[in-house]
Amino acid sequence: MSKLIALLLLTVAAFSVGSLVSGARYSEWVLPGGLPLGNVLAAAGLCSLAGTAFHLSPLDSIRRRVSAVTLLAAAVWLPLSIALAGNLTLNFSGYRGTAWLAITSATAIAALGSLGWAVAGLLLSFGGSSGAT
Repeated sequence: MSKLIALLLLTVAAFSVGSLVSGARYSEWVLPGGLPLGNVLAAAGLCSLAGTAFHLSPLDSIRRRVSAVTLLAAAVWLPLSIALAGNLTLNFSGYRGTAWLAITSATAIAALGSLGWAVAGLLLSFGGSSGAT
């Protein structure tokens, strides 16, 4: 079941990141309350990547704990970004933009790194369980 959830989260991540990278017009839609859909897609992409890593990591492992921390960081990325910007559209000025870029980069690198580590561990466990010497 956990791997099925991971696949679903990976699909959400692919859609979110793909939408943002391709410059999909719907990413500019403004949701009720004034939050642009692109900001939600970015948060969903970060959370989905980290969530995928979490579900692919073995219980009680360091990988699982690291991916849980990464998932928490991804979950607070959007509220923290809004607080730094002081607006829902994430328009920055001055040092706050630099701080946001650093936080966003660190969160994205952590999410991708966590996913890479989880996938590598999964692949190594498949190789180790084959019985081949």
